[in-house]
Amino acid sequence: MPTVPSWTSLALLLGLSFFFGLAFEEFYRRSGEERPGGVRTFPLLAIGGGVLYLLDTQHLLPFTAGLLVLGAWLFAFYRERVRTRDDKNEPNVGLMVPLCNMQAYLLGAVALAFPAWMAVGVTVASVLFFTGRERLHDLARKVEMAEIVTAGQFLILTGLVLPLLPDQPVTTLTHITPRQAWLALLAVCSVSYASYLMQRVLAPTAGDLWMALLGGLYSSTATTVVLARRARSDPGLVPQARAGITLATAVMYLRALVIVCVFNLPLGKVLAPALATLGVAGLITGAVQYRFAPPSRKPAEPTAAAAAQRNPLELGTAAVFTGLFIIISLVSTWVGTEFGRSGILALAAVVGIADIDPFVLNLAQGGVADLSLGVAAAAILVATASNNLLKATYATVFAGWRTALPAVAALAILAMLTVVAAFLVGSG
Repeated sequence: MPTVPSWTSLALLLGLSFFFGLAFEEFYRRSGEERPGGVRTFPLLAIGGGVLYLLDTQHLLPFTAGLLVLGAWLFAFYRERVRTRDDKNEPNVGLMVPLCNMQAYLLGAVALAFPAWMAVGVTVASVLFFTGRERLHDLARKVEMAEIVTAGQFLILTGLVLPLLPDQPVTTLTHITPRQAWLALLAVCSVSYASYLMQRVLAPTAGDLWMALLGGLYSSTATTVVLARRARSDPGLVPQARAGITLATAVMYLRALVIVCVFNLPLGKVLAPALATLGVAGLITGAVQYRFAPPSRKPAEPTAAAAAQRNPLELGTAAVFTGLFIIISLVSTWVGTEFGRSGILALAAVVGIADIDPFVLNLAQGGVADLSLGVAAAAILVATASNNLLKATYATVFAGWRTALPAVAALAILAMLTVVAAFLVGSG
């Protein structure tokens, strides 16, 4: 590591520390509070930290001494603030001011010792954390404790169980390993959980169309059922429900493409033209349906679709997915062995009436031996087409034929186009 830093490192140090101090000073100025730190203090702290780091880059003794001195001063400041808190009627002293000053000092060494992206990332993250106080607290209030506990349980199971799972098949009935099964669960649940949390956070302010798009990431089938029921119970929501059903299905195509690419990029490249085109066509169709629909009142309860969904990280939901994945893996292997390509395509049409994720992930991870990319891609497309017909049936049953007709027509057209794409991909 060079003893003398380059001029670009010094410029980066000064620029980032000035930006950090400017954000700090502006934030506390608007809140009417005066705190140590700002556009002069933070650059000086960063320079001091950088110089002390350069004096001894191996043992870091000067840098450590400077850190201890700064820590002692910040401790004295914080103790004084605690002592005078009652006089100023401050309910919470907080640690943000000492932490930001400490962060400015550490930034000097980070900018000189690590790549530029590290210094930039640390600075931007620090600014976002202390300036986003209200939004972060609002987010914490919206997330229920049960969801946090569930996510923690899932992370523990993932971090502890995944490294212990064998990466070799445990039976000759399938080529899928326990590790692959768990990774499939993790991939699907992670995407669904991100959508679930976004719906919980955005539900009070987001419209039904945004909720439908997020619902497509979670489960287009569940979103279709919820929107169809809402359309039947409240005629004023019919235009949004029709467009939302189409949009959720469009997102389903894009979601499937992303998941496949994570596990099997060559298969994803084969599927990309078809799935991307169908996804964009569905988005355009849904937008047109909503744009040219008769005027309707704005719904008073945009949260119904989100409230109807279960947390995808609940252990019961995860167990059901794992069981389906294993069963479909076993059935796919047997069907592929006994009936070959025609059997896999027929199975794809059947699994479309249920959850297609286990089937898609099974093919993406090579669950069926000696299956060409073209046949695997065609099978995935057939499964999505079959799932579209299932959603069209649900929309008709729960909303009524007349109400659901535009959405049903869109789903049927997308299903037919998907079958055509499957034929072209499978014969290519």
